[in-house]
Amino acid sequence: MDLSTLRPVINKRWSSAVLLGLLTATTLAGPVPAFADDRTEPPAEPPRVQLVLDVSGSMRATDIDGRSRISVAQQAFGEVVDALPDGTQLGIRVLGATYQGENKQQGCRDTQQIVPVGPVDRTQAKAAVATLRPTGFTPVGLALREAAKDLGAGTTARRIVLITDGEDTCAPPDPCQVARELAAKGTTLVVDTLGLAPDEKVRRQLLCIAAATGGTYTAAQSAEELTDRLKQLVDRARDTYATIPAAVDGTDACQGAPLLSPGVYTDRETFSEHRWYRVPVRPGQELRASVSVALDRPVNPDYGVLLRATAADGRELVRGVDAGSGRTDVISTGLRWSAGDDAERDEDTDATPTAGAPPAGTTVCLVVSNMFSPRAGTAADPGMPVELTVDVVAASSAPDGPDLGRGWVLLLLLTLAGLLAGLVTGLLTRWWVATWRN
Repeated sequence: MDLSTLRPVINKRWSSAVLLGLLTATTLAGPVPAFADDRTEPPAEPPRVQLVLDVSGSMRATDIDGRSRISVAQQAFGEVVDALPDGTQLGIRVLGATYQGENKQQGCRDTQQIVPVGPVDRTQAKAAVATLRPTGFTPVGLALREAAKDLGAGTTARRIVLITDGEDTCAPPDPCQVARELAAKGTTLVVDTLGLAPDEKVRRQLLCIAAATGGTYTAAQSAEELTDRLKQLVDRARDTYATIPAAVDGTDACQGAPLLSPGVYTDRETFSEHRWYRVPVRPGQELRASVSVALDRPVNPDYGVLLRATAADGRELVRGVDAGSGRTDVISTGLRWSAGDDAERDEDTDATPTAGAPPAGTTVCLVVSNMFSPRAGTAADPGMPVELTVDVVAASSAPDGPDLGRGWVLLLLLTLAGLLAGLVTGLLTRWWVATWRN
């Protein structure tokens, strides 16, 4: 057969090899992602944050690094404004900043928005804060209610960051009750609180406000702590969801744990606790789960988060340890596990998954554990905020991990390669010894 006869055959085989290679690469890379259609999507709503600053008379106290509380807060505000992420819409509201009299009724209406929520003019915002002087009462509840109105409605979560050194002196409205009312409305609103005074009554009030809306509480005892935490909270606005995660209560064992469908969930976990959940997974499906624990209070540096998937009988399937994302206020980890065709069936027939869950099949137990230890004086209750993301998708063709037990050909090749390497090494060693002796 001459070359002209062989060329079509060679071209055909070459094309087939290329096509096979492309198909193999696609398979190894996993399922092809689904793309949205060509219709133009509306632009994503930018993060919206309202900073609420207490400017009442107690902010004159000079007990933070030898400086007044208001000067430390002003410095922190200035640094945060300079470091704002692009696209952030920021507003600033103050309370107790203007009325200097003794009329409580009038003083308890003293709250103003000094910077409207929107794209930030950094110079204007810093100047507005720099001119504040501690003056009046502390209407925290009213300020929170007005701050929620300032932020308006929207599809993404909005955040209020409250900085105060004292409890509300004007209730009603009680600030904790205001936070509960805002949460009950179903608005995508989170309130984070920063306390500037080591006072137990203030701490309890700020914890209540934060817990009611899924936010965090932090006691800032230095200018550096206040600045760092404020930056983290403003920056976190970029990581919010289009909908508020569903609240769920994990249990202390797999049996009877809540059965979860794909979605995002929130829970709270105390120090060194284990929280259990269950997820139905059918053969041919892959479970993907991740968890984040917010460090909303001082902890010792020897911390970590562990997420494990186990079978109903307690056998561990896979685990993921803390991922080290670089953030100091959140520790995260994740895992993946595929259900094989021979996966055992769950015998718990009375369990009913939440809406959207797959039919009964293998039930995987997810357990979230933490190895946090509190610093002296740190409260254990309420637990630290936990955010759990669960998804169940078609299993990837990629293996879960090395599996030489099924790869007999690869195992045989490795054995032969080892024997051959040993033989060659032995011969070379004998030759070298014989040459050296001569």
